[in-house]
Amino acid sequence: MSGGEEGNGGHGNIIGGAAQVWGGVVQTGDVYGDIHTHVSPPAAPVTPVPAPRQLPPAVRHFTDREGDLAALGRLLSRRVGLIVVSGQAGVGKSSLVNRWLRRIGDDFPDGQLYADLRGHDLADAARPGEILGRFLRSLYSGPVPADTAEQSALWRSLTSGMRLAILLDNACTAAQARPLLPGSDESLVVVTGRRRLSGLGIDGAVFHTLDVMPPDAAEELLSRAVGRERVADDPAAAREVVSLCAGLPLAVCVASARLAARPRQPLRALAEALARPDDRLAVLAVEGEAAVRGALDESYRVLPAPAARLYRLLGQLPTPDLDSRLAAAAGALTLDEADGLLDVLVESHLLQDLGEDRYRFHDLIRLHARQRGVGNERDEALRRSADWYVAAATTAERLITPAQSTLERADERRPDPEAPFTDEPGALTWLDRHRANLMAVLRASAERQWSTLTWQLVDAMWPLFLRLRPYDLWIEAHELGLAAARCAGHAEAERQMLNSGAIGLSAARRTDEAITWYAASRDAARAAGDRRDEGQALLGLGAVHYETGRLTEAVPYLEEAISLWEDVGYPRGTGLARTVLGEIAMASGELTSAVRHFESAYAILMAVRDAHDAARALAFLGRARARSGETEGMEQLRLALGTFERSGAVHWQARTLEMLGQSAQDAGDLEAAREHYQRALPLSTTVSVDDARRVSARLDSLSGG
Repeated sequence: MSGGEEGNGGHGNIIGGAAQVWGGVVQTGDVYGDIHTHVSPPAAPVTPVPAPRQLPPAVRHFTDREGDLAALGRLLSRRVGLIVVSGQAGVGKSSLVNRWLRRIGDDFPDGQLYADLRGHDLADAARPGEILGRFLRSLYSGPVPADTAEQSALWRSLTSGMRLAILLDNACTAAQARPLLPGSDESLVVVTGRRRLSGLGIDGAVFHTLDVMPPDAAEELLSRAVGRERVADDPAAAREVVSLCAGLPLAVCVASARLAARPRQPLRALAEALARPDDRLAVLAVEGEAAVRGALDESYRVLPAPAARLYRLLGQLPTPDLDSRLAAAAGALTLDEADGLLDVLVESHLLQDLGEDRYRFHDLIRLHARQRGVGNERDEALRRSADWYVAAATTAERLITPAQSTLERADERRPDPEAPFTDEPGALTWLDRHRANLMAVLRASAERQWSTLTWQLVDAMWPLFLRLRPYDLWIEAHELGLAAARCAGHAEAERQMLNSGAIGLSAARRTDEAITWYAASRDAARAAGDRRDEGQALLGLGAVHYETGRLTEAVPYLEEAISLWEDVGYPRGTGLARTVLGEIAMASGELTSAVRHFESAYAILMAVRDAHDAARALAFLGRARARSGETEGMEQLRLALGTFERSGAVHWQARTLEMLGQSAQDAGDLEAAREHYQRALPLSTTVSVDDARRVSARLDSLSGG
């Protein structure tokens, strides 16, 4: 693993010790009179992203509810920005709001956001930080803070003035929804829940209660699903089925699916089945939930045995959604077998098909499937799924960051199917798409104290953290991984978690914690007599001190790391450390020393065939030479840029373009400088707010000059 691999970002002015400030500063003794400052507002670091359209697929047989739709429309005309739609389970809250928001989508041009808060089960309820991270990444191309309070502040700032429609589905408490409210009076938030959530009244919410469907509307829904002729053959039985479903749309839909699967079965047979006492429908009047359970029981009973087994197993998974490969892993099935059984579950209305090989349970159906589990199915399904995620993520890691993939997988299993990617871009796309599932499986594995599996999964997810930089997930995962490695007694994994986690802490500007983690890794390596790992921790300590502007404190750590690595024969490490020493020399204006360090680092890294880090050293070498007036520097910068473009290293593309712009500006070629900065700006916003602000300031300086 290459600690400090991502190099240095922008820094504040150093006042003294570790203090840092940004913007206009007055440092003086006594002040008499007024002080007037004139500071231009900072340039926004965010580049436009496509307006999100996240609402779930519309319900096909949506029926009636025109009165409720009109009521919601009246609330909107009063410029109400927060609406709570509540009602009992299965009454159709989500379908109603989804339908309404789709109708009025043109009124909210900045997009539609959706989050399932999973409030049906307090133990599984979504945390505000989980949803905030997802929302921010939908609207914002920069890095997301790790701290929930910082996420909430960024969310309010980012959404100020925007016109968004947001559906917060299945909330359990007002406190769960409150941090997700945007910072704009022009946006609309609709919260659904089984509870009234009256606490949101202090936030200006108005409340709409959704009742069950009237009998005629429920019969219309049944007719649309199973056919009017079939209902007309026995209208009394149809009315009885609707009555036993208690007017709940979910129950009617599930009962309809059962009938549709049996075209020759009369409605009377279903009415009699629903009315049996042993189906627990004797308690039908209690909030209507028994109707849903009874209807689901009936649908479950008629599933083929393999589909019923997969239904139970998938209900045990903690993942927000799933795909055919995850289903195959959970059920120990081939991919073809899983595809066929998923089709059965979708046709039975027990699983939602979201398209593009993505599926999701309705919350009540997930609970039903989980309750049907027998024996050890819960842990078996989770363990097989976790094993598959470790194997797939390890494959991605070996494609994207092979230098990181050094820890053995002693307990590694290779369950089918194989990972669905064969190259770096495909592997990174897969990690991004599955990040929520990976984290859900990681948390569940940690809860069960599957220690080896837990730290292995964190280690395998390294490319996700390094390339996409979800700082909140990065830090949480490594906290879990560190505890797991210690529990497993795996000293090398413990040091890996400390080093990898410290990089995330440093990138999230939690530098004091990063130093603590690096120091713990150094001490553990010394105790184990592992000089290579000790050097890794020392490199990290040097890098984090440099990145916080403590240049003189950084050098001894780096020199000690080089000495250790030269003794044990680890040239790649010495190349990385010399790159940071070169950065320090260049920051101090010692260009001759910087060139010497970068030349040495480049030669070493090329010799060990580390193309990425060699290109980093080459870029810095080019910049140092350009600052010294050597024309060769610009060509070296262009060569480095070409390497980063071919590998898809967006952060280093931005950094190199910025260095090209600086070098052109130094040479007086302002048009070339402007072109380089303009190319760097949209790239830098995807990685670092500080970098984006710095590049924006460079562009502004050209306009002003």
